[in-house]
Amino acid sequence: MPLDLAGFNTTPVDQAATLLAGCLEVPRWVDTVLDGRPYPSLAALRAVAAGITLTPEEIRRAMAAHPRIGERPTALSRSEQSGVDSTAADRFRAANTEYEQRFGHVFLIRAAGRGGEEMLAALRERMGNDPETELAVAGRELVEIALLRLEKAVTA
Repeated sequence: MPLDLAGFNTTPVDQAATLLAGCLEVPRWVDTVLDGRPYPSLAALRAVAAGITLTPEEIRRAMAAHPRIGERPTALSRSEQSGVDSTAADRFRAANTEYEQRFGHVFLIRAAGRGGEEMLAALRERMGNDPETELAVAGRELVEIALLRLEKAVTA
């Protein structure tokens, strides 16, 4: 259940931590966002949450909780991946396999607001990245996903 900003600012730490972990299960990210309370505005909350650069280890750990695009979405990712129809899902299976063989982890992209073809094109484009660059791109995508989830969890 979403909280308004005042509720987020005053809710017990353990409950706020659970809410934030649902956005991005990276303890340092959760702790940093919690440490910024109370927030004077949603923009201030978003700025802190967006300003955290994840380490490679944090990125790898957080990616382990994300489903492949086009396959078995979780309750959270189902609406985020709504732009992937069954035809695109079939193409994603093959592309995901190729991507995972190259990089050793799932392809991660903020799916909300993007169609299947756009995400598939991004996957193909990112295949040209070196592994270090691609991990950094995936980390930025994780934070974008977390921000979208945070906006749903903490409202005006």
